[in-house]
Amino acid sequence: MAMTRAQIRGLDGIRGLLALYVVVHHCWLLTYPGYPANTGPAWLGWLVHGRLAVVAFIVLSGFSLATGPARDGWRLGGVRDFARRRARRILPPYWAALALSLVIVSDPPGPRSAVVHILLLQDLVAVRSPNGAFWSIAVEAGLYVAFPVLLLLRRRAGTTLTLAAVTVPVIVAGLLGLAAPGRPIGYTLEFLPLFTAGVVAAGARVTPRLAALAAAPVLLLIAVQGPVWTVRHYYWVDLAAGPAIALFLAAIAGGRPAALVRFLDSRPLRTLGGFSYSLYLIHLPVIALLTPAFAAVPVCLLLAWIFASLLETSDRNRFHQGISMRALSCSGTFKGDLSRSIAP
Repeated sequence: MAMTRAQIRGLDGIRGLLALYVVVHHCWLLTYPGYPANTGPAWLGWLVHGRLAVVAFIVLSGFSLATGPARDGWRLGGVRDFARRRARRILPPYWAALALSLVIVSDPPGPRSAVVHILLLQDLVAVRSPNGAFWSIAVEAGLYVAFPVLLLLRRRAGTTLTLAAVTVPVIVAGLLGLAAPGRPIGYTLEFLPLFTAGVVAAGARVTPRLAALAAAPVLLLIAVQGPVWTVRHYYWVDLAAGPAIALFLAAIAGGRPAALVRFLDSRPLRTLGGFSYSLYLIHLPVIALLTPAFAAVPVCLLLAWIFASLLETSDRNRFHQGISMRALSCSGTFKGDLSRSIAP
């Protein structure tokens, strides 16, 4: 019998930790302005690299979705059923959070913005957002559209050609400057190689040693160059980090290292992962209303748990299977104005 996503120990824990990191990262940004420089205590410097959670969530999204198909010859089992399941899990909490954000934001955007966000077109249509985290829901929807095509490509062409087909165009776009702010590439295409890395890794057997070897150069580069350089070169850092994260997830799915898997599969982290999607959706409105910012962390956790209990489906939303957040690039103040909370 094929192992389902719910049976893969550790993935919910990773989801939960990443979502919690996002919340703390945003609290840190408000408390110590000056991002990407660390203007706070040195021991909080680890909170500078919030953008890397974007990469992790994107890769986790592809990996989580592909674990079942990878065990079934890379077959999806019905595009219509897949779309229906995704919509049922993603849309109700998202629409509820959208309504909440429109009520809370001090200067709400107009009807055009509301319609664009309801239809998940914000990665295609430039509008002011009532909640800076919502960009990622549209990106995830775009990745869902690409997912059946990626499975077909993987089944017909193999791993190497699949990765090349989606990565080479993104590299060319970066070299030509098409990925610069205001240029036409869009975040869905920019993150497609990361998502694809997760997809193809779902069928791989990986040792922790290999995952560590893949991660070492990326971590060393970030440590040596520092946060300011890393932020200015995230387009390329993301592409380097994606495969390393994919290999790490494959190692975890294989049950190694065992001690880390046990930690990630602990009940508190599984619970946190279970409502991490709701935590992502509502944390910015909560942070915008509370001072000091770090006081929002326990409030966010409680409200997100309630929110998930009321609105998420019984088979559980997986934080749009791991997506990440443009919120992590936030450099400005967003007290009371959630539309300005995120910068690409």
